[in-house]
Amino acid sequence: WYATIDIVNVFFSIPLAEECRLQFAFTWRGMQDTWNWLPQGWKHSPTIYHRLIQATLEKGKAPEHIQYIDDIIVWRDTAEEVFEKGKEIIQILLKAGFAIKKSKVKGPAKEIQFLGVKWQDGRRQIPTEVINKIIAMGRPTNKKETQAFLGAIGFWRMYIPEYSQVVSPLYSVTRKKNDF
Repeated sequence: WYATIDIVNVFFSIPLAEECRLQFAFTWRGMQDTWNWLPQGWKHSPTIYHRLIQATLEKGKAPEHIQYIDDIIVWRDTAEEVFEKGKEIIQILLKAGFAIKKSKVKGPAKEIQFLGVKWQDGRRQIPTEVINKIIAMGRPTNKKETQAFLGAIGFWRMYIPEYSQVVSPLYSVTRKKNDF
């Protein structure tokens, strides 16, 4: 059984110290402005958010989970165990000042999507709708279509046995020196 938790507006939950705000100043439509909160577009923001949430959950002695920035998944053998585990994590986060919408909490369920990947029976799988979209692409008829196909399946390479051997001929035909 699985459940997922998504923290609301985590990217606007860390206030910037007054002395740091000038480092985040920008000009828009002729006016200079700055952020009061750590902006989501800054390259280090996701790492800072992830570590803050991770530290909060560790300090609160949260049960076993996987966390990616503001997304969390929990699992157990029964729906009741998942519910209790999820409830405990939510309570730790709420106590630390994070916001969580009920609509952003999914499960307990035997099958769930987390970060675009289907989790079921203790395994991660390519979601059926992704497989259907790839199948619907049809057989590539030129280099551009081949590149599009490779792009569509590249993210899923860890779920495709012997991926590099299977797609090697396709990469060959996309090279400039080769004809399709």
